[in-house]
Amino acid sequence: GSGIACAAGRDAVLEAAARPADWTMAAIVGAAGLGPVLAALGHGGTLALANKEALVCAGDIVLQAAARHGATLLPVDSEHNAIFQVLEAADPAAIERIILTASGGPFREASREQMARATPEQAVRHPVWSMGAKISIDSATMMNKGLELIEAARLFPVPEERLGVLVHPQSAVHGLVQYRDGSLLAQLGTPDMRTPIAHALAWPRRMAVALPRLDLAALGRLDFAEPDLARFPALRLAREALRAGSGAPTILNAANEVAVGLFLERRLGFLDIAAVVEDSLAALGAPEVPDLDAVLALDAA
Repeated sequence: GSGIACAAGRDAVLEAAARPADWTMAAIVGAAGLGPVLAALGHGGTLALANKEALVCAGDIVLQAAARHGATLLPVDSEHNAIFQVLEAADPAAIERIILTASGGPFREASREQMARATPEQAVRHPVWSMGAKISIDSATMMNKGLELIEAARLFPVPEERLGVLVHPQSAVHGLVQYRDGSLLAQLGTPDMRTPIAHALAWPRRMAVALPRLDLAALGRLDFAEPDLARFPALRLAREALRAGSGAPTILNAANEVAVGLFLERRLGFLDIAAVVEDSLAALGAPEVPDLDAVLALDAA
């Protein structure tokens, strides 16, 4: 025979992830990616993590598994990969602040009234990135940046109050680090996921990638603004869940996944996505999640 094994379903994904490999990328969207992430960490090696929900829902469990098995965890999300590059040779004690950038999504300049009438087709039309439906909606609500804020708190050695977000519509600056001497270092590049993937694939070296280079003269300007939390409450909810800790980020993520699904099915309004998440957090609080079973049970609740 060919020697190629064929399999299907959730167990097949777990089996594939558990097979020994020098380098594995975890890119399953949502909490469904948590099991494969832990399975891949179980054999050590390098895990390039593109599934932010694994760290949002079970950050301590994932990081403990990586340490226990001697695995190397490399962030692939463009913002976290940018921060990783800027921090690589830094003294953690010298870090004053970490700043993630956000494009602002398709509704960056829209009013609440306009967003209330938004359709799924409008919400998935991202002005910069080409992404799947779920993450495109998360970008439109800015929940994606909220999840990335929680992910950054798991990955990098700074407390929540020293993590910030700036809206940067050009998406040329992917992340910034402020140091205690006043220096502000940034990673810039064209908005193309092939760059952070190539970095994670070649790390600790660098590989040649045939991509258009960022032309700052042609770009002409770089704009930054504070996010509007009144129009984009999802970012506020994510920070509140991060502060609450325990199971609150798991609830945030699960409620958001359900609400986004309902919006895509036209059974929920765009502004109702954040409302569902807020109601869920208020109703369920921050229960303890000591292990994977507890996380999965809470995610399914």
